[in-house]
Amino acid sequence: MAAILFAVALLCSGRTPPDWHPGGQIVMEGFLNLRLVPWLRRLITRLLAIIPAVITVIFFGQSGTARLLTFSQVILSLQLSFAVVPLVMFTSDRSLMGEFVNPRWLKILAWITAAVIALLNGYFLVLMVRDWMR
Repeated sequence: MAAILFAVALLCSGRTPPDWHPGGQIVMEGFLNLRLVPWLRRLITRLLAIIPAVITVIFFGQSGTARLLTFSQVILSLQLSFAVVPLVMFTSDRSLMGEFVNPRWLKILAWITAAVIALLNGYFLVLMVRDWMR
């Protein structure tokens, strides 16, 4: 049941109303100077996004998809540090935040939290790679 609910949630998360434009697609379209009709752009990007999953299912079966999903989540978690560290830096800078700057105790707590997040994510990556090497 959990797998079915997760699959439904994934399908629903990728569904947007026709008048909404996923930001990444619009940015890449401008960056690459591509002009495609929306339905063709959506078809191409969705087909490209599903290729790794299809290859994994074909070659490794259900256990491979579970491992791929876990690996993708570990990689995504690594990106958290790239959001947390600048956030702590910016909210701790008096010239940017003025009177709303983090107090000293919060700066210390925020940097400890950022370090723990980075270390745990690195640890999970090492565990994942070590598991895949077996």
